[in-house]
Amino acid sequence: MNQQARLSAAHDLPAPRPAAAPRGKSSKAKGALEEKAAVAPADPPPSSGVTDALKPAFRFFASLRLTVVCLSLGMILVFWGTLAQVDLGLYKAQNEFFRSFFIFWGPKGAAWKIPVFPGGYLVGGVLLVNLVAAHFKRFRLTRDKVGIWLTHVGLILLLLGQLMTDMLSRESVLHLREGQSKNYTESTRETELAILDTTDPTLENVVAIPEGLLLQRKEIHRPELPFFLRIKQFFPNSVVENRPQNSSEPPAANQGFGPQTLVRGAPRVTDMDHRDVPSAIIEVVTAEGTSLGTWLVSEFLDQPQGFSWNNRNYNLALRLRRDYKPYSIQLLKFSHDVYPGTDTPKNFSSRVALKRPDTGENREVNIYMNNPLRYAGETYYQADWDKDDHGTILQVVHNPSWLTPYFSCVLVGLGLVVQFGTHLLGFTFKRRAA
Repeated sequence: MNQQARLSAAHDLPAPRPAAAPRGKSSKAKGALEEKAAVAPADPPPSSGVTDALKPAFRFFASLRLTVVCLSLGMILVFWGTLAQVDLGLYKAQNEFFRSFFIFWGPKGAAWKIPVFPGGYLVGGVLLVNLVAAHFKRFRLTRDKVGIWLTHVGLILLLLGQLMTDMLSRESVLHLREGQSKNYTESTRETELAILDTTDPTLENVVAIPEGLLLQRKEIHRPELPFFLRIKQFFPNSVVENRPQNSSEPPAANQGFGPQTLVRGAPRVTDMDHRDVPSAIIEVVTAEGTSLGTWLVSEFLDQPQGFSWNNRNYNLALRLRRDYKPYSIQLLKFSHDVYPGTDTPKNFSSRVALKRPDTGENREVNIYMNNPLRYAGETYYQADWDKDDHGTILQVVHNPSWLTPYFSCVLVGLGLVVQFGTHLLGFTFKRRAA
């Protein structure tokens, strides 16, 4: 038989039979095969379009590249904002660079501006979302990942705490002379228009108009007042001067000190050592539409502007915004200690009396450097003093989330210790077993 015939014969051979199963096990093997066929997994259900659409967004926010970009933008923002404080001042630089979603730029004198760089709120918010997304994508809550979880939770809480501090905290000052008592603190930058009903000398009713409404230069109607106010002019920063008798320039107002004064607008102040001194020209109009005249109100004027209407006496005053308290603080003694034989300050301290009528509390407290008074959710720090050493200036901070940074640092430190300790113990046990 030739080679071709042998190949043809080989193709015609029957297929080999499978080896016979051992006796007594054929039925069991058949049952096992049937059981495997019965429990074969079904096809997975098709995923929804919404889930598929969210996956790219989740991968983007959880990516490590986004973390690097946010950290880089944050470094540039801090460097740029620090340099900008030279020209803009601390408060304006904080608002434009760190308390905003975008930094805007426009030509000098132009009325339009365009966003040119992400601000602090945007960078910090994206970084917070990135941290949360990356945490849930890469880490599972297991025993060997407890330290990482604690560290990440601490970092997330630190970012949230800073946001809450920036949005909820308020700062004010309390200026007291020895023997003086006050039940309010004053803002350092914001003003308000106060309308005081002084008809009853034992009771003073105050209606305060915030600076934001004065900037709008509109009519102000308040149900507590029997008249309304027209804001004729408002100067965020101003200069008030005495008006010469032969001056051709019109007076600032026709009532009170107005006929003897001139008021001019001034550029806004941005440095830390000075602040704006606003002024406003207010017209008082009755409910029937009769004008009672115009008054000049300004922080340059030490005395309020008074007038009468319907047998009641009123005062107008533009002053720093006040926050009233249910308690009062009285300065008993201010001490300015120096090192012997020098003029170098050693310590500043204020001995104050804290009085709260609704609870009957009456106690004395000593406030000095690194020893503030914490009371009713506010902290009183020794900040400054009068040059004659008979007055004190206390910085008052209301920060509901003041404990958040401390708690966050504890969590981060504890997480690092737990994570390092877990790996160290595991490495030690492995070496002993070897």
